[in-house]
Amino acid sequence: MKIAIYGQYYKPEDKKYLVELISTLNDHKIEFVIEQNYYVSLKKHLNISSVKTFSSYKELNNSFSFMCTIGGDGTILRAVTFIRNSNIPIVGINTGRLGFLATVQKDEITNTIQLLLQNKFIVKERTLLSVTTTPKIESLASLNFALNEVSVNRKNTASMITIETYLDNEYLTSYWADGLIIATPTGSTGYSLSCGGPIITPQAKSFAITPIAPHNLNARPLVIPDDTTVKFKVSGREDKFFLSLDSRITTINRNTEVLVKKADFNLKMVQINKQTFIKTLREKLLWGEDTRN
Repeated sequence: MKIAIYGQYYKPEDKKYLVELISTLNDHKIEFVIEQNYYVSLKKHLNISSVKTFSSYKELNNSFSFMCTIGGDGTILRAVTFIRNSNIPIVGINTGRLGFLATVQKDEITNTIQLLLQNKFIVKERTLLSVTTTPKIESLASLNFALNEVSVNRKNTASMITIETYLDNEYLTSYWADGLIIATPTGSTGYSLSCGGPIITPQAKSFAITPIAPHNLNARPLVIPDDTTVKFKVSGREDKFFLSLDSRITTINRNTEVLVKKADFNLKMVQINKQTFIKTLREKLLWGEDTRN
């Protein structure tokens, strides 16, 4: 077994869990490599040396069994830029807050490694979105995919923008709003949910289109099949607007044509200890809990 380890930055409260993870891997003689920037941060605080590192997606291939992420869901979104279409399953160790994606709790690290060695886990696939623009944007040349959502937002103005939207080349509507979100089932519990979008179970073959603070209150979120191609153009008082793929932001010009559709690869997520999406949903959103006391 060979494991890649990724985190965005070192947090003092993570120290004991990082020590446990590295110690457990060493005890089981499991080969591991750590993302270069994360390793530089770790070695200032942990007694680790002679560890192999990686710094590019090109260094991750089918020799890796898993990638362990240390952090929250945002860390997994960043890890996807290294995983890409390599099919390496992600084991999300949650040292963050909510944890819809990072479902392995930090006190379950040793047990999780043992279950991985025993092949006692399930791999669930998550759909991604891909983005193309006309004219082409260089910053999207190699990172044109998103796990959670693709969104367009106003940039240098307090005024609303107009998003002319088409589904499979059929005109849908022109949203007059602060922005628009196209969310995957994975992203349905993120930005889209906070804007009133629906929760979609991960294996549903659907996307959600959610307007951000629409001027017309009858502009409601819309669920569409995941084989639909969404096209939109943005206009407004300013000439430039934000286009966001998960947490990666670029700028587009007025009337740039943006095409969003299902990516041609999926992300693999490891599920352990019956920590299903439904169970996570119930626990994280406190469904059925009486919070009055």
